[in-house]
Amino acid sequence: MTQTALWLRRLDAPAGTAVPDLQLVCFPHAGGSAGFYRPLAAELADHAEVLGVQYPGRQDRYAEPVVTDVHRLADQVAEVLGQGAGDRPRALLGHSLGAVVAYEVAARLGDSAPVALIVSGRPAPSRIRRTTAHQLPEDALAEQVMSLGGMDSELLDHPELRSLLLPLIRGDYQASETYRFGGGPALHCPVVAFTGDDDPLTPVADARVWAEHTTGAFRLHVLSGGHFFLNDHWAAVARTVRSSTEAVLT
Repeated sequence: MTQTALWLRRLDAPAGTAVPDLQLVCFPHAGGSAGFYRPLAAELADHAEVLGVQYPGRQDRYAEPVVTDVHRLADQVAEVLGQGAGDRPRALLGHSLGAVVAYEVAARLGDSAPVALIVSGRPAPSRIRRTTAHQLPEDALAEQVMSLGGMDSELLDHPELRSLLLPLIRGDYQASETYRFGGGPALHCPVVAFTGDDDPLTPVADARVWAEHTTGAFRLHVLSGGHFFLNDHWAAVARTVRSSTEAVLT
């Protein structure tokens, strides 16, 4: 298996399907996987080739250690994307942990920089996270995950599944909570930020600070819902992806 195939999964694209001009690379949340973005891929089937990033430590990569540092994770993904860079425009999208991984990847791509960065459910990189959920005992960590609504409670109630899922969730949380912005120049591409109006992890004021991380255009969308508001708003997110990238496709 190539490094590209190991890290990137084309979503909802049967064999023989024409490849759209735009490539959209999507970065999942803590505990998430590439398949989280299948609903978005379905909404964008005629507009973008949607690739989900598969982090180590889950599903078919369960035998690999979880990467517990955002900068190391971004280094690895940026290397893969740099090898596959071509003439096609590419946008990056990330939710929660995935938002800062996508940002750090964008900052590393140089001449292959994305045409747009779309982030959701995460304060701007310069906003320091002071939560320490990754240090919680198992039961408290499971309760924290379920309170955010990102995982079916039945999965964590099952002893065998719990023993598989909690270590990778803890590792992802460690990456998310210990991430620190290292400075550096702002991006030049447009940045679009989403947050939920009831998201306990991403106040609107903190989402708005994403504007400071680009010299390009910035838009903020506040949608109804908690931390996983995306699950109720895939169509709205797809419309924003289209409007944010149409100019580079004409």
